[in-house]
Amino acid sequence: MENTDAIVRRLYEGFNRRDIPAVLTLLTDNVAWANGMDGGHVHGHDGVRAYWTKQWAAIAPRVDPIRVSRRDDGATVAEVHQVVRDLAGKVLLDEAVRHVFHFEGDRVSRFDIENAGGLAGIAHA
Repeated sequence: MENTDAIVRRLYEGFNRRDIPAVLTLLTDNVAWANGMDGGHVHGHDGVRAYWTKQWAAIAPRVDPIRVSRRDDGATVAEVHQVVRDLAGKVLLDEAVRHVFHFEGDRVSRFDIENAGGLAGIAHA
């Protein structure tokens, strides 16, 4: 089994490249993925693909892991630096956020945003 730290870092690398197919290989087929723009979760590969496609049509986020650790409950936690720009490049948000990943084997089965940042406010401004 690959180290969850390495998997999470690969996930962010793929996200920042906008490489949806590469990221989907790291997720279970029925993944529950937090929707930082609208709340709740999207489900499955089609849900994640649709969510990111919609998100990237409106904003240009970049998310870089600062620290990845394992909690006592087995979850993997990523402290990340999130910078969100509008499509013209203007910074809309620059913040630290905590993301939580649950795994089934080598793939993410659930993703949550523990300290939700300002992304929802931007999306609905």
